[in-house]
Amino acid sequence: MKGVLDLLRRSTARGADDRTDSVLFTSAFADQGVDPSMLVPWEARANEVGARRVPAARGLKLLQALWAKDRYMSRLDAGAVQRLEKYFDFAVVPADRDVIRQDEYGNFMIVLLTGTIAVDRLQPWGERLRLTEARPGDILGEMSLLDSGQRFSVCTTLAECEVAVLGTQAMDEMMGGDPQLAAGLVALLARKLSMRLRVVGARLSDRQN
Repeated sequence: MKGVLDLLRRSTARGADDRTDSVLFTSAFADQGVDPSMLVPWEARANEVGARRVPAARGLKLLQALWAKDRYMSRLDAGAVQRLEKYFDFAVVPADRDVIRQDEYGNFMIVLLTGTIAVDRLQPWGERLRLTEARPGDILGEMSLLDSGQRFSVCTTLAECEVAVLGTQAMDEMMGGDPQLAAGLVALLARKLSMRLRVVGARLSDRQN
């Protein structure tokens, strides 16, 4: 995480007239020794679960409305969220589909726009522990996007869901083309992730007591 934030600070300091191509996110998995064949990109998962494209205008409208009410993401003003449109993919996923699987390597995160997604942790002894049920506005998979690690949980649609998807290639394009936007987004994602990990940790601790 420190490496991501350091590079974002340098990119922002250079300014818009001194951009260099970035491959920080797209190369991160290889840097950690992850074989490319182990990586599950959104394009493959979308095809597997039967996702269909949603018009960008609709997806962005939903995203703006949800993030305007979010404690952290509301710090991105309307103009900043509007600029995110070209970096996100918008799709609708049928019910009972695993959009994220535990322990896989995935290079994308998901913002839930409509519907409900179950977030479960598969225990070594076979139990499926329900961590939470994601609601519109919740973000899933950002941990792997930021640190290139394995997925912590399995995320399954409980109803037909509309989602916004951001991948590593789009993050690198954002860092090169709009570094201030990228820096703000990563900082807010890190804060939300930290808060969620604390909540999950507390729940797991309660279950063990």
